[in-house]
Amino acid sequence: MPVTPQRFKFIGGWPCLDFVDSKNWDSHEAKYERFQQYDDLVWWNIEAGFLPDKAAQALFERGRQQPDRAATVFEQGLRLRDEVHRCLAEIAAGKGPEMIDLRRLNAWIGQSVAQSQLTAEGEGFRWQWSGQPDALERVLWPIVWSTAELLTSDQWGRVKQCAGESCGWIFLDTTKNGSRRWCEMGHCGNRAKAKRYYRRLKAKT
Repeated sequence: MPVTPQRFKFIGGWPCLDFVDSKNWDSHEAKYERFQQYDDLVWWNIEAGFLPDKAAQALFERGRQQPDRAATVFEQGLRLRDEVHRCLAEIAAGKGPEMIDLRRLNAWIGQSVAQSQLTAEGEGFRWQWSGQPDALERVLWPIVWSTAELLTSDQWGRVKQCAGESCGWIFLDTTKNGSRRWCEMGHCGNRAKAKRYYRRLKAKT
């Protein structure tokens, strides 16, 4: 596998949150979209620790051999991201997911379970892919597992959405007083501070 710079940020606190944070949800500018093709889904899984190099290389090769199928799985991945983001944004807003969104998520979970098996790991267990090693849809199921695990954990109530403009990223607020507002203080937080500062200056003139 070639060594490449990290393409994605992992600051959400849970894998499915990092997955939905691969675009800026309040902006349609292409530069804020990290997924452009099937290979980007593979790279995300690599960086998230879900794919060993050998399995990733097999997916890159299969994607080149079956470009139409890879494009279909890529579109499925974007749809999965949309649906997971919508559910989590509704939770962050203090509402439960709409029934139609929950049904769609359960449909993803049903497909995922059909391609999964429990495997022992250390003193516990984890989900593991049980389908063909180079099946192109393999890149989707870790996100589905992660979403189900988050929503059935005691952490789901900590889900929040960044208050920054043109962002929409989702994260777990692990602060003791539940005061986190930004995906990154150094980015959205500082931008908000700068805007408040300029507004105060303008009000004085």
